[in-house]
Amino acid sequence: MEIIILPTPADVGRVAASLIARVVNEKPAAVLGLATGSSPQDIYRSLAARVEAGELDVSQASGFALDEYVGIPLDHPESYASVIARDVVEPLGMDPAKVRVPDGRADDIEAATREYDEAIAAAGGVDIQILGIGANGHIGFNEPTSSIASRTRIKTLAPSTREANARFFDDPADVPTHCLTQGLGTILDAKAVVLVAQGAGKADAIAAAVEGPVSAMCPGSALQLHRHATIIVDEAAASKLTLTEYYKYTYANKPAFQRFE
Repeated sequence: MEIIILPTPADVGRVAASLIARVVNEKPAAVLGLATGSSPQDIYRSLAARVEAGELDVSQASGFALDEYVGIPLDHPESYASVIARDVVEPLGMDPAKVRVPDGRADDIEAATREYDEAIAAAGGVDIQILGIGANGHIGFNEPTSSIASRTRIKTLAPSTREANARFFDDPADVPTHCLTQGLGTILDAKAVVLVAQGAGKADAIAAAVEGPVSAMCPGSALQLHRHATIIVDEAAASKLTLTEYYKYTYANKPAFQRFE
């Protein structure tokens, strides 16, 4: 893992966007793994600003969303199909036909999840996967006790996750109880991963994922097994790490061509 600690959430989004832009500039038809939720919003805003300024072209890229609620109408404003279209596809000028979201409305859920993994493989795999992390250590909707070998599948959302996502719904009772999510094994297949976290509420999860043992109780810790995982956090999210000064030193002393700024 490479750990980058920055002063503010905006800095986290800007530097993560620089890393993603580098991937797209080197491979215009890159395959992006797209996360939703609050954590990656600054990334998408920063990427959109680059697109608007003519510094980045994402029109040839394709994308696979990380997850989707089960049973929620496709046109519901909080379906991840709607969120990805609104927050990613439109502002980045991506081709909607090249962006896939798991089908949480499929009659045959198991077939839909198998087909989703097959589609990722057929596209050549994800070049860079964007991730956030939940306060309980989940990535995607892989809740604690998820298998590190898991593939895209249906999962029951933990009560804490439903409570955290209730802010996006008019009534907490409207938060779906199930989701489709890329599995930890699917995520680990990505060629590169960038995980972002902001705020003190993520400090325990970041400490467990980065410095704790690889454990099913902290799904984010599976990224310790990834060959190219970059963890970008603000000072508050880094507050419970023990090697903070080392992480800052190693990033500050990277050769200029390896930095993401």
